[in-house]
Amino acid sequence: MEHITLTARQQQILDLIQEAIARTGAPPTRAEIAKTLGFKSANAAEEHLKALARKGVLELVSGTSRGIRLVSDAVRHINAARGTHYPSPITSMQPMLLPLVGQVAAGSPILAQEHIDQSFSVEATVFPVKPDYLLRVRGMSMRDAGILDGDLLAVQSTREARNGQIIVARLGDEVTVKRLRKSSSGIELLPENPDYPVIQITEEDSFVIEGLAVGLIRNSFQL
Repeated sequence: MEHITLTARQQQILDLIQEAIARTGAPPTRAEIAKTLGFKSANAAEEHLKALARKGVLELVSGTSRGIRLVSDAVRHINAARGTHYPSPITSMQPMLLPLVGQVAAGSPILAQEHIDQSFSVEATVFPVKPDYLLRVRGMSMRDAGILDGDLLAVQSTREARNGQIIVARLGDEVTVKRLRKSSSGIELLPENPDYPVIQITEEDSFVIEGLAVGLIRNSFQL
């Protein structure tokens, strides 16, 4: 592969994107990049992202504030040259067969056979972390995280999550996608849309983390 040379600032942004994906399962917004690196505006971050896209390091996806998709081969090459490693990268080039979970019955495993609507073959390099299944998003509560009604959310099964990660949670009889916030006062599930309320988890609630969001397939994407 042809050697890719990045400026110091471009390398900072690439590292920031990889760290955000490893930490939360999603890339940062332009505003988050600007704030972290001290830019005066999100437009400055956008210009650096466009430069990285021209160098083939990432792809910019329109219509979403987190529309950044790393080009796996290029990023792997850059990381190897620097001796840098980020958790759980996908290394296989073989397509993955991912089940699409439909309506989940109360109290039953999310991947029970009766919940599987169909399965899709998806290129492994689409996601930074290997998912276990796809979940169709219902509603617009995560709109500002770039997760829209009808999208297919790629989910890695786990019972554990860190503060700030986007999770799939079972709350009572429902399965919901929200950002996790843990504090001394308890657990909250945060929407990414001001039109939706914050969900406070109480001791009486039946609450289980089912998985982490690790990627997204737009509803217009043809599988």
